Amino acid sequence: MYLWNLALRKGCLGYIKYILKSSLMKLPIFGWGFHILEFIPVERKWEVDEPVMRQMLSTFTNREDPLWLAVFPEGTDYTEQKCIKSQKFANENGLPVLKNVLLPKTRGFSVCLEILRGSLDAVYDVTIAYKNQCPSFLDNVFGVDPSEVHMHVRRIPLEEIPLSKDDGAAWLMNAFVLKDQLLTDFIVNGHFPQESTENQLSTVKCVANCIVVIVFTVY
Repeated sequence: MYLWNLALRKGCLGYIKYILKSSLMKLPIFGWGFHILEFIPVERKWEVDEPVMRQMLSTFTNREDPLWLAVFPEGTDYTEQKCIKSQKFANENGLPVLKNVLLPKTRGFSVCLEILRGSLDAVYDVTIAYKNQCPSFLDNVFGVDPSEVHMHVRRIPLEEIPLSKDDGAAWLMNAFVLKDQLLTDFIVNGHFPQESTENQLSTVKCVANCIVVIVFTVY
């Protein structure tokens, strides 16, 4: 949800697209908007998702059309139960044991890089932390905001990300190790390194920008 806020602050709200669970595409009103904005639905079954991803990603390869593609390699939201399951899998398979994030699934990320490498210039690794408690989806829908939202953004030029699938997967795993450490440090310090503060966005500006994006997308 807060990636929309980041995109709006950077004047890129109309460029952002998400890869998200197909069930969210069926939500009243929101689902219609997700279809209009060309979000990519996934079932979290690779044999089903791969052809859909490849087909839709192939329509985003024009360098003249700016794109922010939001990818969540964990494939689901974080809960304590899911974290325990992720840690068990990591222990059994010789992977890093993470405390604050789930292990990333690498195949979807690899396909995104394979298809979009020629049309994008960088990957932005965004880590989000909240003061006290992470808001639920319903909190976001009904406007129950956390008192503070902290974002750490790291820009990685595409040429720094390995070309091969195996090396790219290892790079992504290491990125999540760094992300996990960032969140551990945030819990201790209450902020990310070299953090600055931005003012709240006005409601009028947010609504106006959303309307403009929807109108131009539809027409």
